[in-house]
Amino acid sequence: MERAIQAASAPHGPGIYEVEFHFPVGSKVMIDAAIRILSLANQLAFTTRRVRLIFDEGEAGTMGYLNRMGFFDHLAREVEVMPARPAQSGAAIYRGSNAGLVEIARINKDHRDHQLPGRLADAIGRGCAARADIEELKGAAWTIFAELIDNVFSHSQTPLDGLAALQMYPRGDRLMVAVSDSGLGIMETLRPALLASSPYLAALSDLDLLVEIFRQGISRHGADRGDGLKGSAAKAMKFQADLDVRLPSQRVRLVPARGTYAPNTAYCSDGLPLLWGTHIAFTFRLHA
Repeated sequence: MERAIQAASAPHGPGIYEVEFHFPVGSKVMIDAAIRILSLANQLAFTTRRVRLIFDEGEAGTMGYLNRMGFFDHLAREVEVMPARPAQSGAAIYRGSNAGLVEIARINKDHRDHQLPGRLADAIGRGCAARADIEELKGAAWTIFAELIDNVFSHSQTPLDGLAALQMYPRGDRLMVAVSDSGLGIMETLRPALLASSPYLAALSDLDLLVEIFRQGISRHGADRGDGLKGSAAKAMKFQADLDVRLPSQRVRLVPARGTYAPNTAYCSDGLPLLWGTHIAFTFRLHA
């Protein structure tokens, strides 16, 4: 996804009035990419650009999978879909029938779904049932999702909904959870406060600062509010989860090593096309 967007003109760039997403025959989309594409399409529609999604295989291909996940339920009505939007929502018809997924759910402060962390944690419990540490993992997962969803409200400052979803990939022995918002992003809300309170932290690169957020629990609200992301990372790290974070112009993958997320295990892509917000994906192994 990132390579495809980077190869084209930056969708949020000046002078861009029309953006087309093309899904050729045989294309496959994983859940973290689906969430990010959905967020980007809604952002572009919000800025009054003309947005078109073209699916060469129609509902027989990627479009059918996205419909099953509820993608089109949350896609802005202004976005054009070719050959046509699905007549029925696969998520609405089959919701809850597959133990290996949690369909895309919106995160909206005015219509908060208090059951969402539980649904995500229960799905991890079912998908990772073969793990010896499953009960502990399930409890930690609930806390991770509750904290990440709270973080969407803390940092988003946007009229666009946040999004969350879960997908199990048995062939790859993994389960992925994606949580996304279209707001200002972690760095944009954090750096102004750090300039006054912790200039040495404000001077760090985005990569180093991001690692410190997960290590120390840095927050624009002070120490008592800084444990959300740190706690999520620490719990995920304990269960050897990979952590992928997409910022407005960076993508950082944090891999646990020696019991912590360290700068030398952070893989960074910089100068990416603008994508509003913070997009986080955790990947857990189905078997310990």
